[in-house]
Amino acid sequence: MLPPVLQHLALPVIGSPLFIISNPKLVIEQCKAGIVGSMPALNARPASQLDEWLAEITETLAAWDRDHPGRKSAPFAINQIVHKSNDRLEHDLEVCARYKVPLVITSLGARSDLNAAVHAWGGLVLHDVINNAFAHKAVEKGADGLIAVAAGAGGHAGVKSPFALIQEIRAWFDGPLALSGSIATGDAVLAAQAMGADLAYIGSAFIATEEARAADAYKQCIVDCDSDDIVYSNLFTGVHGNYLKPSIRNAGLDPDHLPESDPSKMNFGGDGAKAWKDIWGCGQGIGAVKAVLPAGELVARLKREYDAARGRLGLAD
Repeated sequence: MLPPVLQHLALPVIGSPLFIISNPKLVIEQCKAGIVGSMPALNARPASQLDEWLAEITETLAAWDRDHPGRKSAPFAINQIVHKSNDRLEHDLEVCARYKVPLVITSLGARSDLNAAVHAWGGLVLHDVINNAFAHKAVEKGADGLIAVAAGAGGHAGVKSPFALIQEIRAWFDGPLALSGSIATGDAVLAAQAMGADLAYIGSAFIATEEARAADAYKQCIVDCDSDDIVYSNLFTGVHGNYLKPSIRNAGLDPDHLPESDPSKMNFGGDGAKAWKDIWGCGQGIGAVKAVLPAGELVARLKREYDAARGRLGLAD
């Protein structure tokens, strides 16, 4: 069973944290539409801006809830990169503690002390994993839930089939489980649940929304491209991820003949951020994205598709 904070979503979806792109405006619209909105703490630059952004999110959503008692907002999440290259982690965690952020998504490392800190203010930790071994480690260190990042996901994706990854995790873990990887329709949200996940984790489709802090060319590229336009490489951050081929060509590189990078040189601040500004991360599900929409309209489209899929299977309420 899902914890209470995740039981009353309009649609079983988490809007995944998009490096550089997610911002308070997008998070707020996702939450108002009834799905979990999220953003990386590192998107706030300088670090002091995180306090301002969390104040904006919490105050705006509180006002929405007062004005819409029958349609309250979904909870929001902040993503923390738990890698040694993130020298802001302790600062950003302290800011999250002040606002009692309801959900914290951890990536690239699991730490028991971080999980304990989130639990101390009443928050829950969801940790993203690319295989079953990492899933065990995350739960052993106190994560409340898992995000299974399967093949085809945007950014730092794994290589496991979602069928294999979900069944291996569900063989021993009965806590909150989200699935990431090429999900961009309501049908796919229902399919994730049929596999055994509680929630779908959707990122790339939200890049092509009006609120997303992405260049117009980036958004249009997602509309124009499909899975054939995605390349999997570790060149840009030291960790394998999926990227749009046109952005790689625009940077003067051949997306079909990229060299391998040294994984020991992973970078998620400074130069790493510059790389992500020009090299556009994206998952394989974008063939379903046909236009740049307001985030609320995208969620409404997903909900219509989800309800229709349930109806076709005789699952309608």
